[in-house]
Amino acid sequence: MKNLQPMVQMSILLLLAASSCSSPEKPDLGPASVQVVKVTEADVPIKQDFVGEIYGIRDVPIRARVDGFLDELHFKEGFAVEKGQLLYEIDPQPFLESVSEMESSLASAKVALVKAENDLERVKPLAEINAVSKSDLDAAIANKDAAEAQVQAAEANVRMAEINLSYTKVKSPINGMIGKSQAYEGEYVGKSPNPVILNTVSRIDSVKVEFFLVEQDFLRLSRQFVKNRENGIDRIETTDSTEQHAPRLELILADGSTFDHKGRLRVINREVDPSTGSLLLQAVFPNPNYLLRPGQFGKIRTVINQFDNIILVPQRCVTEVQGNFSVLALDDSNKVHTQTIQVGGTYRDYFIVTEGLKNGEQVVYEGLQKVRDGAVVSPELVEFTPKYPEK
Repeated sequence: MKNLQPMVQMSILLLLAASSCSSPEKPDLGPASVQVVKVTEADVPIKQDFVGEIYGIRDVPIRARVDGFLDELHFKEGFAVEKGQLLYEIDPQPFLESVSEMESSLASAKVALVKAENDLERVKPLAEINAVSKSDLDAAIANKDAAEAQVQAAEANVRMAEINLSYTKVKSPINGMIGKSQAYEGEYVGKSPNPVILNTVSRIDSVKVEFFLVEQDFLRLSRQFVKNRENGIDRIETTDSTEQHAPRLELILADGSTFDHKGRLRVINREVDPSTGSLLLQAVFPNPNYLLRPGQFGKIRTVINQFDNIILVPQRCVTEVQGNFSVLALDDSNKVHTQTIQVGGTYRDYFIVTEGLKNGEQVVYEGLQKVRDGAVVSPELVEFTPKYPEK
């Protein structure tokens, strides 16, 4: 009996060890709960940005058309000016002297003309009675014609001198905004290296934006233009009662904001620059608040392609392995299967799917690590909100 007691104690210890090593049965938790989204179908415009430089709708350089010393400026730099407003005044004294000199020459020519006319009047009667030779009559006629030509030349010289005198008063050719002057009172202007262009007046109630397209982008944009025309999109009326079609253009400013007004394509240059392979385009934007100024830079944003009824899937749902794209899709029994897809680009937070998915299919959005191919899940349908706004 004494030998049995240690054996009983050993058996109890072995039973306790065995019971401690056995794991409890795991409870059946059922299908994994995952968030899913429905694949959507939409019309997707593909937009692209092009860097452009802003100009006034008219930028007119103010030139000194005669040389001399500046007497006075009659405007405020950076303010609006009106057509015909006096801007600069060049010392007129040398030009007044020139006008006086030309007027004196004109007076002398007129006196010579009167003498030639009187001589002709005296010679004519004498020639009729053969009191003077025919050559004397011809000489009198020639002198009178030459005197008339001298008067005409002198009158032209007077007009030219008066025109040069008028150029001493430099006036604005248009309504617009004038910039910083390139010359001030007392400076000699009108001959290089002195300033010839004194300033620039810009009309900026509308502005031009010039930008360049490479050939491939131009072809895509042209095709979209033709498509818009066929579908009647972006139709605009012109002053000659005809209708034209042009793509709507957006202007993205330096701070990233979008300009309030949309623009229209105005000019497409006739040729591609062979050195750069690019084509110059010009767009026009209304600028009623004068927010835009010449010399600014911005980005022209326009639609270069349009996908109609295209399938979109959130990028977060897509797995990429060595250039192959796939999603975890659900069938009617909520069984997960790996679906290979073809991606045709991106749009906001979406991939554009060209093959592999249909509108309304459900794909796993949150909880990809919880499921595997062939597993049955408990789907929770959620609404996907893109993080990035539409361009």
